[in-house]
Amino acid sequence: KMWELSVYDFFSEYGIFLAKTVTLVVLFVGSLLAIIVAASQNKKKPGEGEIEIEHLNEKLAHTTQGIKEAVFEKSLFEHEAKAEKKAEKEKHKAAKHKKGQPYHDDGRKRMFVLNFDGDIRASDVASLRETISAVLTIARPEQDEIVVKLESGGGMVHSYGLAASQLQRITSKQINLTICVDEVAASGGYMMACTANKILAAPFAIVGSIGVVAQIPNFHRLLKKNDIDFEVLTAGEYKRTMTVFGENTEEGRKKFVHDLNETHDLFKDYIHQQRPELDLSEVANGDVWYGVQAMDLGLIDGIKTSDEYLLDACDESDVYLVTYEIKTGLMDKLGEMVSVAAEKTTDRFLTRARRAEIERS
Repeated sequence: KMWELSVYDFFSEYGIFLAKTVTLVVLFVGSLLAIIVAASQNKKKPGEGEIEIEHLNEKLAHTTQGIKEAVFEKSLFEHEAKAEKKAEKEKHKAAKHKKGQPYHDDGRKRMFVLNFDGDIRASDVASLRETISAVLTIARPEQDEIVVKLESGGGMVHSYGLAASQLQRITSKQINLTICVDEVAASGGYMMACTANKILAAPFAIVGSIGVVAQIPNFHRLLKKNDIDFEVLTAGEYKRTMTVFGENTEEGRKKFVHDLNETHDLFKDYIHQQRPELDLSEVANGDVWYGVQAMDLGLIDGIKTSDEYLLDACDESDVYLVTYEIKTGLMDKLGEMVSVAAEKTTDRFLTRARRAEIERS
């Protein structure tokens, strides 16, 4: 009987294991097929994207409504909700246009919020140019405002030069541009910021660094020590002034420093064109300052976080967050799914390990 019971337990456990395995395989294959079908039906190619818009006034109103419902007495909440609903209905009724007539513009200011998170290559400029192009099709000169939440410690000259040129497209259309800096806008980041009609920064945000830097390692002595030759052949006296593996000359160093100074002069000229009131002899030495110090030097126009500025703007403007979302390909989606699954599995394992350790102690 014991033997019969053991055989029964074995096949019972095996059956449960087999059912779990089949279920997981079916779920995985089904998910994979669903992704493939969705990817085949989508006409957009990987790497393309689309503009997404979020009405921040509605988001704020929804949050406020939830807080009121939790805090206020039921009768008071219902009374206020009815009043707000009536006011909203009257507002829509006034703005509604008759068929065949142009849309009624109530004259209310519109604010469009864009994000720029800059790395050394200013990679986010691709999304920035798309959002700017979209907003410029509807923004009204001298009435609407574009706000860019900018975070960058700078990077390549040509990349940030392009990013700054993208922002100048806004001001050239006579549309107000405000730059908000919550953490850092330095070097190329400040080159972008100075194009704005108004720059706002948090009290301890890092601003400035109007300077140019270049760092080049050189392995020539290491190669020479190991009897390894490295030759640099050029056509043109200044085609290559400093190298990583070749022997650098004093003449090459002087030319390289000369080029850095020329770039610095161009940087300063650009800053002067955008903010002529700045004393460049005081601020264009490559140093950085915190927000409150930058305010005293004239590098920025006000001390305020982006959250505070946008929250205040919701009282008198329709505020929209505009983003450009890049469409990912099938392999990217699968990779993301695997990454998320692996992360969850690791978290579960660590949690169980911590619990076991606590129980042992």
